[in-house]
Amino acid sequence: MSRDDGAATTTGIARLHDSPGLAGPDRFALVTNHTGVLPDLRPAAPALLAAGAPLVALFGPEHGLHGTGQAGESEAARSDPDTGLPVYDTYRCAGERLDKLLIDSGADTLVYDLQDIGARFYTYVWTMFDLMVSAARTGRRFVVADRPNPLGGRVAEGPLLDPAWASFVGRVPVPVRHGLTAGELARYFNASAVAQAAGRPVELTVIEATGWRRAPVAEAPGPPWIAPSPNIPTPATALVYPGTCLFEGTNLSEGRGTTQPFEIVGAPYLDGRFAPALAGLGLPGVHFRDLRYVPAFHKHAGLPLRGVQLHVTDHEAFAPVRTAVAMLAVLRRLYPDDFAWHPPGGGAEDTGHRYFVDLLWGSDRLRRAVDAGEDPLPLCDPPAPPGRWAGEDVLLYPADLASSPEGRSPR
Repeated sequence: MSRDDGAATTTGIARLHDSPGLAGPDRFALVTNHTGVLPDLRPAAPALLAAGAPLVALFGPEHGLHGTGQAGESEAARSDPDTGLPVYDTYRCAGERLDKLLIDSGADTLVYDLQDIGARFYTYVWTMFDLMVSAARTGRRFVVADRPNPLGGRVAEGPLLDPAWASFVGRVPVPVRHGLTAGELARYFNASAVAQAAGRPVELTVIEATGWRRAPVAEAPGPPWIAPSPNIPTPATALVYPGTCLFEGTNLSEGRGTTQPFEIVGAPYLDGRFAPALAGLGLPGVHFRDLRYVPAFHKHAGLPLRGVQLHVTDHEAFAPVRTAVAMLAVLRRLYPDDFAWHPPGGGAEDTGHRYFVDLLWGSDRLRRAVDAGEDPLPLCDPPAPPGRWAGEDVLLYPADLASSPEGRSPR
């Protein structure tokens, strides 16, 4: 998601390494994982310690500090062998338990440095939200060492989450494809949701990424790509993920257990009708290729599946959420006796009595529309471009106005 034309982006963590005072004078804990690296790809935590920063603890998200855990997993390590620092696992930890972790860490400030990918249901930003709430409750400062949005940051897609459907794949009203950086999301959270949850906002600082702008996906400068989790291996995966992640809520394989997760979907019952039906929709910026595959793990492991691969031909025209929703409607129409939603309960996310697709979508409107045979595409319309749905005052980075399409500039 970055270009190679000499444009330099300096991430917030790189700026903090060069100027440790940006996080304040107090002892701090670093909320990070394997994506938390400097421009030369050195891990930030040992580099910060070597630079004399008062770093006293590490906090890891879903997938763990080193990114080895699969979906719904973290890591069991209690200390980091590279730094000797204690490691606190935040995954599935909130409320008083999370407050206790902050207190036990001995840190006065939390510094957050995780690479988000721009989709509401990617859990790193909800780790950030929960930690902001705990920091506010326990009187600690919160610093976001910001990173670019790898989807360009100019486009929002999909509805705001309905608070009645809040979960760890969406705590507060945010579109499916939100168009913000983690630092901008933190400013949005702090303006209302953190104060509501904790009784007061957190003392927040964002160390901005310099040299980044809102631009077309293929042109937005950014740091080298590091897979932020095991099933987002490439920028191409990140581009389709805001849409095809919805297949986690169905009985189709979303490609986990293959080398192209989220770029391919399939099931034992699909046949030669599926790819031509999708091609007939004329969806912009994408071609569908009929394929067969056998997942090594996860859904339908070891079974021969038929499905499609999404080949994105135009990054700017491609709308991942609308594309996936159109695919769901075709599945219901072509395979009414076989296509099904993943039932409530169980799985990586404890859904209780709720369908997981409803938690991903942020309400039950998509599932109900597809089941009723209604056109679900109007549900994909965003509330507004990024600068309008979140509020202009949360934005930190300008748009590349020379290349912004009409009506899509956040400014």
